[in-house]
Amino acid sequence: MSADPATKDLSKTAYDHLWMHFTRMSSYENNPVPTIVSGEGTYIYDSNGRKYLDGLAGLFVVQAGHGRAELAEVARKQAEKLAFFPIWSYAHPAAVELAERLASYAPGDLNKVFFTTGGGEAVETAWKLAKQYFKLTGEHTKYKVISRAVAYHGTPQGALSITGLPALKAPFEPLVPGAHKVVNTNIYRAPIHGDNPEAYGRWCADQIEQEILFEGPETVAAVFLEPVQNAGGCFPPPPGYFQRVREICDQYNVLLVSDETICAFGRLGTMFACDKFDYIPDIITCAKGMTSGYSPIGAAIISDRIAEPFYHGDNTFLHGYTFGGHPVSSAVALANLDIFEREGLNKHVLANEDAFRSTLEKLLDLPIVGDVRGNGFFYGIELVKDKVTKESFNDDECERILYGYVSKALFENGLYCRADDRGDPVIQLSPPLIADQSTFDEIEQILRTVLTEAWARM
Repeated sequence: MSADPATKDLSKTAYDHLWMHFTRMSSYENNPVPTIVSGEGTYIYDSNGRKYLDGLAGLFVVQAGHGRAELAEVARKQAEKLAFFPIWSYAHPAAVELAERLASYAPGDLNKVFFTTGGGEAVETAWKLAKQYFKLTGEHTKYKVISRAVAYHGTPQGALSITGLPALKAPFEPLVPGAHKVVNTNIYRAPIHGDNPEAYGRWCADQIEQEILFEGPETVAAVFLEPVQNAGGCFPPPPGYFQRVREICDQYNVLLVSDETICAFGRLGTMFACDKFDYIPDIITCAKGMTSGYSPIGAAIISDRIAEPFYHGDNTFLHGYTFGGHPVSSAVALANLDIFEREGLNKHVLANEDAFRSTLEKLLDLPIVGDVRGNGFFYGIELVKDKVTKESFNDDECERILYGYVSKALFENGLYCRADDRGDPVIQLSPPLIADQSTFDEIEQILRTVLTEAWARM
């Protein structure tokens, strides 16, 4: 694929004017900004015509793959008919139909859909909703939330408070008070029961109960958990973990929020990840894969029980977003979900998740690879200095190896993915749901080449 002449000067313009997110901008003062101009299937192309395997589905987003003309066409048709109207006291057909569709997929009595434009806004919505719910039901002191260490739940002030990554929070403190943290489910570094997943899962869940008791059950409103925790490198739940958490939340009248911003819409092979692990939350927060990234949208899906007080008298949830439930995004989401059903994307993930895992596990023969973990098409590979002791890299080594070499080398070798040290150093992989064995093999071969060289540089 040849370079697009219209994009040849974009790098300098990007540095001068485009403030990129979560980006060390000084890195591009004397270096070109990577500029992606097109995508097709599981591949993306840059402004120089170079081809890369999209090993992260954009950002855990492009479930159905790049270049789906039918989704673009649906967006065009909807924009011609009704480009925008707010759902502030009004409805429009696309939002109504999408809300009904999401409710039909959601478990239990999760039938009420509050639209946002992204996952962080959905998390923000869920915390505010939990606070007001308890005020309406007479429990005015319940406002605190519990989440897990190293977890990422978004960047709005409330969602950032729920996030368990101190370095991301420090520049913006003071944040919203009342957010408390417990251990995550990283059994690779378990302080206890590391050889017994069931016992470890029970122990991790019981830490939530201990935190509720420490803070006082009369003050705790909600527990926010990802089905598979993203930051730190894909921590799946141990057996029985979510069942025990559900028991604890019911015992102390605390809402369970399943933050499925990443895990919903096929990432684990089910429409909602709570189904994969057999639990029913009170609220699901979701976004990313709902449209496969073809238009921005998010949602909080709420149980009838939690919504009930808001449907009486003059009670109102005084919260909303201008572009929540946007007509074009809603229409694209519906078409994207049609693709899921027509092409069996969830079934494809379930049929191929073991092959993805086993292909990545081939890398365990490398001395730098300590652990391969995840679920569905969502995996993390933890890098270590010593496989026997599980010794990790220090900050200087992470800077030199992870960012100074691995991250750039993977991209230069044709793989777009994520090298991340928001915890222990990991490489995260989350290909489009249309990926197959050839995709897995290509990922493994590039990783093997780069990680072998990284170890040699150590």
